[in-house]
Amino acid sequence: MKKDVLMILKSVQSVDDERNETELITPAVLTPLKNGGFSIAYDETEATGFEGSKTVLSCYGDKHASICRSGAVSSNLVIDKDKKQHCYYGTPYGELMVGIYTHSIINELNENGGNLYMKYTIDINSSYVSDNEIFVSIRPAKNGSSAEVQS
Repeated sequence: MKKDVLMILKSVQSVDDERNETELITPAVLTPLKNGGFSIAYDETEATGFEGSKTVLSCYGDKHASICRSGAVSSNLVIDKDKKQHCYYGTPYGELMVGIYTHSIINELNENGGNLYMKYTIDINSSYVSDNEIFVSIRPAKNGSSAEVQS
């Protein structure tokens, strides 16, 4: 059963000694999937640079996840632990084919929320771009409505 939730997503991108962190707090919908997985769907905003797009983050255990964005900008990142995947990634500036090598997925999601952590390296044409970490925290929306974005 779908559940309105509050999502806190922190993204960390590291290149050499430089580190860039962003945090998004937004309403989302948590949906249980077959085989014990979960999806988290949310609308992108102007703050993320992908306004007009919808993102669905799906995760199955500690081995596989995907991030699919559709709308104004589209992309499909496949995140498989200890494997390299070649994925399509759309940006407001154009489209890229990127390599994703996943180091870690820690999935503690359940029907009430929980946490998800992913760490992966991105390359373009086998040239290193960045190390990335995503921290996702899901909790029930206050008063059962995802329209309330309060912390």
